[in-house]
Amino acid sequence: MNKKTKILLVEDDPNLGTLLSEYLVAKGNECTLRTNGQEGFETFVKGTFDFLILDVMMPVKDGFTMAKEIRGIDKDVPILFLTAKSLKEDTLQGFNVGGDDYMTKPFSMEELLVRMGAILRRTQGNEEQDQGTYNVGRYQFDFNQRLLINGGNEQKLTTKENALLKLLCKNINGVLERNHALNAVWGDDNYFNGRSMDVYIAKLRKYLKKDENVEIVNVHGKGFKLFVK
Repeated sequence: MNKKTKILLVEDDPNLGTLLSEYLVAKGNECTLRTNGQEGFETFVKGTFDFLILDVMMPVKDGFTMAKEIRGIDKDVPILFLTAKSLKEDTLQGFNVGGDDYMTKPFSMEELLVRMGAILRRTQGNEEQDQGTYNVGRYQFDFNQRLLINGGNEQKLTTKENALLKLLCKNINGVLERNHALNAVWGDDNYFNGRSMDVYIAKLRKYLKKDENVEIVNVHGKGFKLFVK
């Protein structure tokens, strides 16, 4: 891999996690290490990553569950699973929840790097890498600065507005499922959080109303769609 890749590594074995993280950094990448699927999911939502490496068997939330939740809000980020088991059913489950590759422990770190490179070349051919900025009609959305820019006008976003708009942009012209958005931004899809999210959606609609070609529409029974003509 020629460019610095932002990697989220979620591994509950502290020795393997530290060793692998240090190896990836030594190879010129950025690596954030988390030790369970819940922490990993929360970190993913708050940050910007190019590649995910997920252990399958973890406390609190396993790798398959985390991947399934991530695929609800981001269909493109590459995911590679690590597992101590080589059962065919587990391999199939990994691909079924949206994984791009699968490695069984113990594994060669050099082989892991080669596989990552192959996946990134394939996925980068289909999409621009997420640098934290999105073009939304006449607007430019800077996730890292929490800014929505339209010409010379800048709207500073709150943390939740920022996270919610990022999810909509990652699924532009596609459906962002309501429960996935609630779990990602609020941490729970209960009724009260749902009402709160509706308020934030209304605020985002207000911010985007100066471009008639941009609209956040309700998809009955499913969620929302950021529609850009």
